[in-house]
Amino acid sequence: MEPLPMQELTRVANQIRRDTLIIGHRVKHGHLGSSLSPVDILAALYFWFLRTDPQDPHDQTRDRFVLSKGHACLSLYVTLSLRGYFSHADLDTFLQDGSLFAGHAHHHLPGIEASTGSLGHGLSLAAGMAHTGKHDGLPYRVVALLSDGECDEGSTWEAALSAGHHHLENLIAIVDYNKLQAYGFTKDVLDLEPFARKWEAFGWTARETDGHNLAAITETLAAIPFTPGKPSVIIAHTVKGRGLPLLENTVDCHYVPPTDEQLAAALAALDAASGTDDKPSV
Repeated sequence: MEPLPMQELTRVANQIRRDTLIIGHRVKHGHLGSSLSPVDILAALYFWFLRTDPQDPHDQTRDRFVLSKGHACLSLYVTLSLRGYFSHADLDTFLQDGSLFAGHAHHHLPGIEASTGSLGHGLSLAAGMAHTGKHDGLPYRVVALLSDGECDEGSTWEAALSAGHHHLENLIAIVDYNKLQAYGFTKDVLDLEPFARKWEAFGWTARETDGHNLAAITETLAAIPFTPGKPSVIIAHTVKGRGLPLLENTVDCHYVPPTDEQLAAALAALDAASGTDDKPSV
């Protein structure tokens, strides 16, 4: 599809956030905060950047996306449904016994390239896909969305070192840098700073952006590859639980589903920001 104009892209992001909130509240999903922080990134990827076709999800030339933070799958499922990979009504089975819409990303669903959730593995998977594409002379790009917490994992940095060594310019890492992880603020658990310089030392080119500003996100994506012959990393500054005002930027939003009152406040804030609750025309 053609990239959406900014106004329509904003409406899509609002719809993803709204549906994620409603479904997460209904099933009492415990990783709602983690699903909300990358919503604007997902909207920009699937409706502006990635070359994918829901009617041909196995096209060998398609761009690949790996959700390394697999516990944040709800917003990805919603995004894929709006993009046309499956019916939005299918999401009614989310977290039900026997459903393919599990609590971690599941590769049996169309549009999901790899089952993930064991943190620290997604970048390795994405680097392998990128290496294969480079070896086979295929034009696809591979994007891996990481949490900042999984950058505590040594396997993440092994993959980063390998990707830099092999000059995988078709590989893009996006870090959802919401600065919170399961047990506290990232800076208190294991400080990542100077974060960008670490990636650069491993042979990448790093850029930082506002992960909730769609214009900034798309401008950054448009510049990829940042440096010929090098993988690119976007450090996207986000807020955990974005769109859930009463739980934003708290450890609770990693585990605690919103109450009825918190959901109502969140939906009212979204309506006020968008001016409408109409679904986007995608």
